[in-house]
Amino acid sequence: MTSRDLDSRAAAVDPLGPVRDPQEPGCDVFLTGTVFLDIIFTGLDSAPVRGTESWARGMGSSPGGVANMATALARLGLRTSLAAAFGDDHYGEYCWDALEQGEGIDLSMSRTIPGWHSPVTVSMAYEGERTMVSHGHEAPPPADAGPFPHCPPRARAAVAALGAGRGEEWIGEAARHGSRIFADVGWDDSGRWDLGALADLEHCEAFLPNAGEAMRYTRTDCPRAAARALAEKVPIAVVTMGAEGSYAVDGRTGETAQVPGITVDELDPTGAGDVYVAGFVTGTLAGWPLADRLAFAGLTAALSVQEFGGSLSAPGWPEVAHWWRTAPHALRGRYGFLDDLIPPGSGPAARRRAVPTIGFRHSA
Repeated sequence: MTSRDLDSRAAAVDPLGPVRDPQEPGCDVFLTGTVFLDIIFTGLDSAPVRGTESWARGMGSSPGGVANMATALARLGLRTSLAAAFGDDHYGEYCWDALEQGEGIDLSMSRTIPGWHSPVTVSMAYEGERTMVSHGHEAPPPADAGPFPHCPPRARAAVAALGAGRGEEWIGEAARHGSRIFADVGWDDSGRWDLGALADLEHCEAFLPNAGEAMRYTRTDCPRAAARALAEKVPIAVVTMGAEGSYAVDGRTGETAQVPGITVDELDPTGAGDVYVAGFVTGTLAGWPLADRLAFAGLTAALSVQEFGGSLSAPGWPEVAHWWRTAPHALRGRYGFLDDLIPPGSGPAARRRAVPTIGFRHSA
């Protein structure tokens, strides 16, 4: 069997194959949010300086925002449904095609809005950090009382971004229809960091903040203590700790797990948190042990930061397979569960990278 054959088989990996049931919903994961057109500049030696012109050595474009998470889920083999608004400009058309045709994401609950322009983010990556400038307007509500996004489809799971003091009707609706809710959270601009203000936490099976967010919400000074405190509020609490890896507590069983991070040459951290959540959701729906879920989520996030951009840096099974074929011996034990998912072999996997332009015009 050739390396190309092996990569083809890896691309077709269905991590939920052993647990699929014809009676269960056809959608694995539902999510909703704002899709941005991301324009990413890389190869900057330092942050731009006021009053000067900076030249970047690299540039790419790709769908961003909630598209980062949707793409990461789809590339890991999950049947993904996204409800989002798209502008009827070239940017919106590009993002729609990239997600539906390029990634196989179900956009039947999404809509194109005449006269509304797509939100745009310009991201500048340098010194392992990023600076972003965004522009956009809130999408107008649908003209009718249609399904967007208050009647989510039946799905095994849903991914939500929680906000202080902001409840989302669809989250409770999805939970009532049997979806397992996985949530992360953003920075609290109010500075209150009130865990009680996360109205939809009661519907969640798993909550995955980073260490800074977790410690602020729990008033603790240790990520592990924060995870234990969060596990009193939600069945599974996962706290990501950057290069140190992640720590999780299953509040139902008392089980804990910690997996160190994987050292890689980091180019751009954009979207790494989304990729981590996607990896954890995949392992959870597949029924893996808690430690394996942390390991897989950390691995996919590490692979993503080696490329620039958000959605197009998300790894699929070919990238995971290539890493596993060349993984250091010291990691073979920890990631041995990949043997059951990836066929043996060798050879580099083709990686999709962001391209400099929205689209090329091809001659006949």
